[in-house]
Amino acid sequence: MSHIIPMQPVRHLPRAIAFYEQLGFAVEDRRDDWGWAKLRWGDCRVMLDQSINAASDAPRVAVLYLYPDDLEAFHARARANGLDAPDLDTTFYGMREFRIDDPDGNRLWIGQASSTP
Repeated sequence: MSHIIPMQPVRHLPRAIAFYEQLGFAVEDRRDDWGWAKLRWGDCRVMLDQSINAASDAPRVAVLYLYPDDLEAFHARARANGLDAPDLDTTFYGMREFRIDDPDGNRLWIGQASSTP
């Protein structure tokens, strides 16, 4: 296996794309007729798909853990782009992070190893 790309269930593709663009992702491929898009950030990819929950009795949810090179800058940019990002927190497991949901309730944990013990 050379790589893996998570696919997030979304209800409204344009709204979801706008959210991920506010985080800093760019659209790599998009098929509105399918309700699908692939976004990228450097070597990282995520797919968004409207069909995942189309016939499902229960929503499928996931957590993506993003590791930006500069957490402080990433966090500041998310806020500057209009996202309601909570304050950064240092966890008991040694990560400095914040958590945010996309418009469809998919959870994103965004963090970096803490420099403090």
